[in-house]
Amino acid sequence: MLRRMLIISLVLLVILAVGWASLRRADIPFDTLESIYTSNTSRFMTLENGLKLHYRDEGQPEGRALVLVHGFSASLHTWESWVDRLGADYRIISLDLPGHGLTRSPDPDDIGIDLFVEAVAGATEKLGVERFVLVGNSMGGNTAWQFARTHGERLEGLVLVAASGWRNEAEDGDRPFAFRLLANPFARWLMKDIDITGLVRSGLQDSFADPSLATPAMVARYVDLARAPGHRESILALLVQRDERAEATPGRLSMISVPTLVLQGQEDRVVAPSGAPKFADAISGAELRLYPGVGHLPQEEAVDATITDLTEFLDRRIWLTNEQVEDTPQPVLEPG
Repeated sequence: MLRRMLIISLVLLVILAVGWASLRRADIPFDTLESIYTSNTSRFMTLENGLKLHYRDEGQPEGRALVLVHGFSASLHTWESWVDRLGADYRIISLDLPGHGLTRSPDPDDIGIDLFVEAVAGATEKLGVERFVLVGNSMGGNTAWQFARTHGERLEGLVLVAASGWRNEAEDGDRPFAFRLLANPFARWLMKDIDITGLVRSGLQDSFADPSLATPAMVARYVDLARAPGHRESILALLVQRDERAEATPGRLSMISVPTLVLQGQEDRVVAPSGAPKFADAISGAELRLYPGVGHLPQEEAVDATITDLTEFLDRRIWLTNEQVEDTPQPVLEPG
């Protein structure tokens, strides 16, 4: 009987091992990914820390600058609809954060919000952009408000799109299944090297109020870019350290003094919509826009509404205000 049980156990282990091996997926070389996911405006630079960073510098070269920062496991492609609509009037710089998209991965021990802030600072300095409006979605929003705290003198404005940072942003039961599964250490280890297409599809569908927006092409892009060398380790490292990031608090956010716009979908299942009014309350003078029937990616799901609110805010709170200050006659001091 014991021998029979041992044989059955060995057979099951062999079956599981063969099944796991059949699902394993190797890294995709950057050269291959770049041939698919770059555009004619894609450029690369090497940051001070040696990382090769992918970015796009589009729109009006002499225009007011917007810098766009994507969220967790995403890439600069999330902003393409905004770039198409805003490029006629603004200079728009979008970038892939370290460990994402076509930007190279750091040591997993180094990845985090501080590194992302450093990447934004370094990239804009190399491009000669002294002052700009910084826009961040989700984890990119976390990066944006942290940047505003430490480099506020370089910002003309701040736009937080479903920004993360508040503790208990979503109850575990409300978070997408993909995020809850990856919170388990064993699940992370098991899935690090296997095909995660189904998991990515589920996570993207849950990120939209309208799941049909998670198209096969979008799912394939997320899966492919996650298989860039080192990216899976980077993404898993970010999940492990999620609870160690500096939290958003009224005290920390009170240090931000630039004009700020907060945008969030009311059907967001990734970052709880309750965080948006907290940002608006904590940052002096911040404005809040909520979108009914919209999920975690309003820049993709509510393009018209978000662009209307963004441009109106920029004109009223930043550009026209700055021009009025510049045009105001300065008092002439008489000698003596």
